[in-house]
Amino acid sequence: MNKTTAGHSPLRVFTVVNARVEASLNFPAALPHNGFVWVACTRKFFDTNLPQVQACLQDLTGHSLVDLHNSDLLSSQLPSRFDFTSHYDMLVFRRLSTRHEDTSLQTDNKPAGYRTSGPAVLRHIDTSPVGFAIFDRVLLTVHPEDCAVRETYATRLLATRANASTSNDPSDTRSTGARGIPDNPADMMLRIVSQMVDGYLDLRRELTRQLDHWQAALLSPRTRFSNWSTLLQARLALHQLDEICEDQRIALQDWTESLNSWPVAATPEGLRAHELLKIRSRDVLEHIDRVVHHVQRLEHSIETAVQMHFNAQSNRTNDIMRTLTAITAIFLPLNLIAAVFGMNFEFIPLLHQSTGFWWTISGMLLIACTLGVVFWRKRFLAQL
Repeated sequence: MNKTTAGHSPLRVFTVVNARVEASLNFPAALPHNGFVWVACTRKFFDTNLPQVQACLQDLTGHSLVDLHNSDLLSSQLPSRFDFTSHYDMLVFRRLSTRHEDTSLQTDNKPAGYRTSGPAVLRHIDTSPVGFAIFDRVLLTVHPEDCAVRETYATRLLATRANASTSNDPSDTRSTGARGIPDNPADMMLRIVSQMVDGYLDLRRELTRQLDHWQAALLSPRTRFSNWSTLLQARLALHQLDEICEDQRIALQDWTESLNSWPVAATPEGLRAHELLKIRSRDVLEHIDRVVHHVQRLEHSIETAVQMHFNAQSNRTNDIMRTLTAITAIFLPLNLIAAVFGMNFEFIPLLHQSTGFWWTISGMLLIACTLGVVFWRKRFLAQL
């Protein structure tokens, strides 16, 4: 199988049996004797080949997707959500993307995902939904056109298969179960979702670096911050990202709660597999909570920086007004003296004396210096 052709194929099928993984570009004819099947396709392929996909699911599981869930898997605007039937569970989870996708499936003028704006790191972030239909032994995933999530996890899965096949110890189980190849479709779904959440965790460093630069500019007394429109867009983008992560958290919580109603085999292997699903679900939830907490902290940091910026500007304005008031107070007596000697009276003391001018100037300088020293000691003329 050509790797380039497989990477761009709208349909990829992986058959997982213990530590063996077989990849194909065609619908599977039947389920393996002891294992499960992962059918991964693009949203456009799912839309144009829906009857074949439904027939494949009917042959493999004895059941097909309901029409409402078909619409959910085809929608590129649907937020993260969880739903279930008596035969399968359905999860939609929004992943990070770097461009708009699936424009051919849009029914309105909205973009394919939740486009964000603001700093460079936010302007290039988009989100698009990935749909999961989890049967007992079949996992169906519906991806955007670029299938970055599918290809990344498929590469990791095949690499794990290769490592397992080169192991000389048949009892070595490190490449299966919790660390390597998943045990069942639900486990694989959680691993793919965990990979998507890790993308949000990696985003935190870039967001922090961008917004720390703005906070420094807001709090710097030597710069005049004027990029208010971009700052507002960044706050809106962070709020939107917070809503996306909150939808993800609610969807995973509903999934985790549904695990309690699953029938569990009374064997040690069945109990262990069910417990591992709960542990992995809680781990993904914890990662989502970390993203939500970080986004909320960034929102709060921006709001705090803006408030501190305006408080600093207000204090600086008060200092300027205090200094100007002190300077005005110094010149008020001088203006009074000048006004008195400018009156149109014929007889004014010192007016017709040769030393009168110098006595007046000396008095005015003495008053100005005295008031200047007094105001300086009271810190009315402190450096701004």
